[in-house]
Amino acid sequence: MQVTTPARRWFLVLWVTLLAVKLLLAARLPLFVDEAFYWQEGMHPAWAYSDLPALTAWLIRLGVEVGGNNAFSVRLPFLLLAAAVPWLVARISAREFGAAAGWQAGSFAMLLPLAGTLGLLAVPDVAMALATLLCMDAGTRLLRGVSAGAAVELALGLGLGALTHYRFIAVLAVGAVALLLLPEGRRALRDPRVIVAIAFGFAAWAPLVGWNIDNAEAGLRFQLVDRHPWAFHADGLWFLLVQALLVTPLLFAALAIAAWRHLRGGALVARYFAWLGVLLVGGFFVLGFFADTERVSFHWPLPGYMALLPLLPGVLRGWPAWLRRATTALAALGLLAMLGYYAAVSVPALRAESSDTKAYPANFAGWEPLAEAVRGMRAGMPADTRVVADNFKVGAELGFALGDPDIAVLPHPLNRKHGRAPQLALWKLRVDGREDLGPHPVLLVVGATEVEYKHLLARYHELCRRMGPLPPPRTVHVDHGRQRFLLFALAREPATGPCTAPAMAWFDGPAPGSRVGRSFDVAGWAFKDGVGIARVEVTVDGEVVAEADYGSPRTYVAEYWKISTDEAHPRVGFDARVDLPKDIGPGVHWLGLVLHGKDGSREPWPRQRIIVE
Repeated sequence: MQVTTPARRWFLVLWVTLLAVKLLLAARLPLFVDEAFYWQEGMHPAWAYSDLPALTAWLIRLGVEVGGNNAFSVRLPFLLLAAAVPWLVARISAREFGAAAGWQAGSFAMLLPLAGTLGLLAVPDVAMALATLLCMDAGTRLLRGVSAGAAVELALGLGLGALTHYRFIAVLAVGAVALLLLPEGRRALRDPRVIVAIAFGFAAWAPLVGWNIDNAEAGLRFQLVDRHPWAFHADGLWFLLVQALLVTPLLFAALAIAAWRHLRGGALVARYFAWLGVLLVGGFFVLGFFADTERVSFHWPLPGYMALLPLLPGVLRGWPAWLRRATTALAALGLLAMLGYYAAVSVPALRAESSDTKAYPANFAGWEPLAEAVRGMRAGMPADTRVVADNFKVGAELGFALGDPDIAVLPHPLNRKHGRAPQLALWKLRVDGREDLGPHPVLLVVGATEVEYKHLLARYHELCRRMGPLPPPRTVHVDHGRQRFLLFALAREPATGPCTAPAMAWFDGPAPGSRVGRSFDVAGWAFKDGVGIARVEVTVDGEVVAEADYGSPRTYVAEYWKISTDEAHPRVGFDARVDLPKDIGPGVHWLGLVLHGKDGSREPWPRQRIIVE
């Protein structure tokens, strides 16, 4: 009792505090790109989709129906499910190892950064964590003796997992192997009630299987083939370091010790937990040497850590008090760091300050300014104007902001890369060109920073082939241009003629992050296919400080951009001498350009950081 009471008190304080913080952050955090697409799926109810089974979309639709079309309502069902996870960990652990161990394991289910931040984003991992724990709990009960209640819980967990993600197949496989490794598990698997529960779990995959049969296995091919190189690469070596940092080093070591200690000995249920954890975490470690490294995958092993949490209090009990406190403190700091990241992402000024770093949260940023610009342009266009996005990210985020889940989307490499192209085609939202849009005015919204710069001109030329010559764009410049959108108002009658594309430019000097005096030189190049550049202005913090001399030779530009049609080549260089005004003091400032096309266009160019001495 002396141990249980403080452990329970700490659990309750942590649970209430963490839930309050997550509710606040969920209301302020801009919608992540994947969340926006899941929202779009929820607005098109189905049993399965090209990227996921249906549960994530259903939960988002439920939240929106209850609370309205806002980010908090989108996330509310996931926050509530995530709030149940520590209680389930505590319940499982208490039954097996005592009440005090239960409260301690439940507390670490919140301190574990990957688990403590569950629910902040409306993503499948939340329901998958809950499904994993239900299956794990059912497995422990089955090891002691099969009962109808345990079989029903297993069926519920398997069914829930089948509706969350393809990745739950790993949990399924590992759970089966862990039971097969134990004589009691093999005995349980022969029981008719368990067989019926497993059959129910397999039946829950039917909608996803059916979708793949109807759509040439597009979902399976993306998840299991297209997104993975399936060739050995050494990047998997980073797994241990990344996981140790994400879990926090001492907690990661404690979980590893717990798994090692119980794999071959100890109580039956402890061995079961150990095998679950080792097989899941170890499996993803091995997979990391052959699988996708371009998309986020650091959260994949979370179910394995959840399986090991009940064993954690036993390990910590044998450690000296100072080491236990250090483990708890380090885990708490890790959780605070992750929550702090989300808090920073929700503050526009902090996002802007990170715009020239790799930490910039591009998938959270820029959507509301874009939506405001689209609303403004639509207000001045005919009522039958069609909004067309050039990729699924823009289409989903704009759709959410405008309350329109049916924004048409052009073919784009991102649509295929993220497995969303088949779904867009099924919704009849893919448009291949202007001819698919009928006799309507079109507002074309282009994410200029969604394409690698070396491929950007080719993308502009492709847009010309699909939509015709592009008129002067309205530029939405977010976070110093790190997020950059171009809006084109296309007339009812399609234009003809050579490709007119947005301007392209580059700073040859000064380099990003350079220290400069109050007078310094700026050099670079700029061109605009179809019409050419009229003049170039240099800006600091958005204010014009100099007009460049445009037209000096830059032969290497045409040699690199071979498809460019600007007749000014090779005389596309610019040079300027900047004398800073008195109101610009020392410190960090942002150097930019304004590119004026001969068609009257005015296009701000992304800024780069300079330090004025």
